[in-house]
Amino acid sequence: MSACRIAANKLRTTSILSVKTESPTVKTFTFKDRECATAKPGQFLMFWIPGVDEIPLSILDVKKGGDVSVAVKKVGEATEALHKMEAGDVIGVRGPFGNTFTMVNGRTLMIGGGTGIAPLLFLAKKLASQAPRMIFVLGAKTKSELLFMDDFKKIPGKGKKHVVASTEDGSCGITGMCTDPLEKILEKEKPDMIYACGPELMIAKVFELAEKHGTRLEVSLERLMRCAIGLCGSCVISKYRVCTDGTIFTKEQLIEVRSEFGVSKRDFDGRKIQL
Repeated sequence: MSACRIAANKLRTTSILSVKTESPTVKTFTFKDRECATAKPGQFLMFWIPGVDEIPLSILDVKKGGDVSVAVKKVGEATEALHKMEAGDVIGVRGPFGNTFTMVNGRTLMIGGGTGIAPLLFLAKKLASQAPRMIFVLGAKTKSELLFMDDFKKIPGKGKKHVVASTEDGSCGITGMCTDPLEKILEKEKPDMIYACGPELMIAKVFELAEKHGTRLEVSLERLMRCAIGLCGSCVISKYRVCTDGTIFTKEQLIEVRSEFGVSKRDFDGRKIQL
């Protein structure tokens, strides 16, 4: 293991700087960590809630001064405990881990669902200065859960930008799934690259359309990750370990693992379960 990876894997304790409520179930936590502040779009970190658990989180943003932000949805014991924490409380971090999105100097389309929108915002901010055209397709179950809409609209840069919202209940934007308008957008915009992050069944639909239209695609996959360094095997998808070979995968890699991608994952006991 390289010196950089050893440094990244070392647990560091730090304090929460701020907590911001983004939706009824999502909060953004900001803290200071020198290692994680070197992260690039697509990478993740392991976040330790003392006395409870350690969980993987995508990185929402980093600042030059060392401030790092993550968006966390309350879905279980660990995240519920985290949502009760406040500025000044002590947490632990490891990372950054994983590979990164390819920075394309061309027309890009980003599609995200739920908290999968978070790492795309990090990417969009980095790409804004060089992309001539950026289309953002953002989805959620309802308007109150639609994340970072205003942030995407305010991203600086000379390139043209367009935000498309979709909600399953029709409370904001297009009624339905965020993948519903995707084919028409692909036909009209002809992007050079699609970036996607969200529930795997959503990503599988994006993959299907990217194949059909011959469009480059990179996605961020989510799997059960315990160690983040490729030892435990809980995040395996076919021949890949998501934590070390990903979490960013290309269309070509997804073709290699299509027997499992969008079909199954492993549970806490290592058994395959249907998605």
